[in-house]
Amino acid sequence: MAKIDHIGVAVRSVERAARLYEQGLGLELAHIETLSEQGVRVGFLPVGETDIELLEPLSAESIIGRFLEQHGEGLHHICVEVPDILAAMACIRELGLRLVSEEPLMGAGGKLVVFVHPRGANGVLLELSQKPSP
Repeated sequence: MAKIDHIGVAVRSVERAARLYEQGLGLELAHIETLSEQGVRVGFLPVGETDIELLEPLSAESIIGRFLEQHGEGLHHICVEVPDILAAMACIRELGLRLVSEEPLMGAGGKLVVFVHPRGANGVLLELSQKPSP
């Protein structure tokens, strides 16, 4: 595993949430991306080699919309970059852990992503991501 790629935070508004990090910590909102298929708008604030990913739902019925309804704003997931997502998925399955999807999805920045169910990851929703091929 290469590094922690980002820490996902569920928010009601990317711009409103970004103000804390920009004004309070001097970070800069690098870019915002909409992932319609996943029902989310994401904003990235780089912190060294890692990002804080702000996740805003596109609708109340989306995964992030339901998360906000149940838990309110806050930590949603931790993402670890892996060099080979299929190999990482095979290792997770060999450990008897459950993946949220059977195939990787297209995530922000063209990365392939998959989530490990929190029941097998000490109560943490763990995302695995692989950089796009050059």
